[in-house]
Amino acid sequence: MFADRTKWNLASNRLSAALAAHRARGQAAIDLTGSNPTDAGFVYDGEAILEALGHPDALKYEPDPRGLQVARRAVAQYYSHRVPEIPIDNILLTTSTSEAYSFIFRTLCNPGDEILVPAPSYPLFDFLADIQDVRLLPYPLFYDHGWHIDFHVLKQTVTARSRGVIVVHPNNPTGHFTKARELRELNVICATRDMALIADEVFLDFGLGESRSATFAANRDVLTFTLSGLSKSCGLPQMKMAWIVASGPEPLKAEAMARLDVIADTYLSMNAPVQLATPAFLQQRQSFQGQLMARVRVNLAELDRQLAAQPSCSRLVMEGGWYAVLRIPATRSDEDFAIELLAAQSVYIHPGHFYNFPAEGHLVASLITRPQEFAEGIRRLLRLF
Repeated sequence: MFADRTKWNLASNRLSAALAAHRARGQAAIDLTGSNPTDAGFVYDGEAILEALGHPDALKYEPDPRGLQVARRAVAQYYSHRVPEIPIDNILLTTSTSEAYSFIFRTLCNPGDEILVPAPSYPLFDFLADIQDVRLLPYPLFYDHGWHIDFHVLKQTVTARSRGVIVVHPNNPTGHFTKARELRELNVICATRDMALIADEVFLDFGLGESRSATFAANRDVLTFTLSGLSKSCGLPQMKMAWIVASGPEPLKAEAMARLDVIADTYLSMNAPVQLATPAFLQQRQSFQGQLMARVRVNLAELDRQLAAQPSCSRLVMEGGWYAVLRIPATRSDEDFAIELLAAQSVYIHPGHFYNFPAEGHLVASLITRPQEFAEGIRRLLRLF
């Protein structure tokens, strides 16, 4: 009766089962995995947010497959401090980056075609690709005083059915920004093999450097789809608004937008109130981003302070994002360690294999955890060494 594409193993993994049992016993746990900004103690201008959702034009229905112009203009303005003007006709709105990926996969791929995806990276890609009948081919990021794309393996991974390369900029969870030289090499690879670039920039605003990181939205050498949205940039995942910016050679870009139009027009999934509120939401993002980056820096400083007293553990270099990757002695599997940490110290953390790290000895901690909880969680974690 059911399709094979959702025939997944839905049983809880060992760590999830251990967490459920821990909570069922009434035991609290410090959660070092939190990713929901609305549940992390940040202050929002609730009155302004609710007022923006009450725009009178929300009572009218004006369907547009690319999204209302007022929202697309706001998205174009969002990029104005990074790149020259982006025409709003190059922007298409979606309810989430997950939906944006599905539109792009449908635009580029026939069933069984392939998309290259970085590893480590977040596991959502597996489900998105499977639903769209697309195969994922991982290419590695390797660590050497910072993260780098392994281009030797990437080139060997490409086949005749490869249709695109995903880059996460900065990567989640490694915090690696794609460098200008890496972009140049990606452009050459994609141009010579008729592949598109798909750039996930949901964490773009959260760089730790002094200067703003470049966006792929200005890439002109190959067909490029740049994704972002309100979920991370404004800390508003519940508002369900994201976007695709298409760039590249004009004939390819025009064809891509025409095909995306057909898909978007079939669903017309965007709602008017959120689109009309988007300019106000984007205008408020600086307050949220300031709070979040202040917390990231506080937690990073505390993490480094505690690690200095525990030489068997270290933190890998990160350039942006909300997560820290810890390197620990690989004396057991990361999952075994996480289960022991939960049982012995009531601390919940993600093992590296959740993100396709190639070897044991990695943990991933959220840096948006409230500072007092974060400090105590790391203190308890280091007791096991």
